[in-house]
Amino acid sequence: MEKAQEWFDYGIELAKEFGPKLVTALIIYIVGMWVVKRIIGGTRKVMSKSKYDESLQKFLLNLFSWALKVFLIIIVISRLGVDVTTFAAVIAAAGLAVGLALQGSLSNFAGGVLIMIFKPYKIGDLVEAQGVLGNVKAIEIFTTKLVTPQNKLAIVPNGAMANGNIINYTAEGKMRVDTVIGVGYGEDIKKTKEVLLNVLTSNPKVLQDPAPSVNVMELADSSVNFAVRPFCKPEDYWDVYFSTYENCKLALDEAGIEIPYPHQVEIHKEA
Repeated sequence: MEKAQEWFDYGIELAKEFGPKLVTALIIYIVGMWVVKRIIGGTRKVMSKSKYDESLQKFLLNLFSWALKVFLIIIVISRLGVDVTTFAAVIAAAGLAVGLALQGSLSNFAGGVLIMIFKPYKIGDLVEAQGVLGNVKAIEIFTTKLVTPQNKLAIVPNGAMANGNIINYTAEGKMRVDTVIGVGYGEDIKKTKEVLLNVLTSNPKVLQDPAPSVNVMELADSSVNFAVRPFCKPEDYWDVYFSTYENCKLALDEAGIEIPYPHQVEIHKEA
């Protein structure tokens, strides 16, 4: 009974000593997080008015937010009575150990910085990298998020993005759509080119500069293949790709130009 009373009295003393510090630290943390959100919100508005690049804006805001939160945590810990100098030394030692263990993450952070500096792509661009094709949704501190044509979210490490090959389909503002249309050997080449080219020039999503082209590409086993190559804006790529095949088939049928396909010939043997 006396032992229990001693523990109870000890708990009361601890509460008297550390209770106010704990409550104060909690209040500082709550108010501090509110202030951090306000600062980030204000900074975002300033950046938006200054017409900062969207990719750079999100990256810097993310970095700034983490820096403010770390600073707030140090203040809260110091309010609890922990020696900040000692804490900083412990953080430095832990940081070294974590840094060695997380070299990949540091590489991704460095990759993110390089992407922000050299800007091989920005938010909204259609890019192909690390075997993934998609539109850039976000460039974060460690990763880049891509949305694929199948509406899947692909998260690619910035280290790999910065050090690998990147194809940016949006950078030039124009894309060439490569399609191949085959017709029979007996068809008139000039007439076929005229029909196919008319399909391209009549499509409002096909750019006239650079001009679309239709050329004989290959004399295949059973067909004369034409390279049908319109240009379009990156966002219109798939519309132009599919409509080109469909409209070429309809136009060739209307013009009476045969598109060859495998035939099965039945051989009847007399008994």
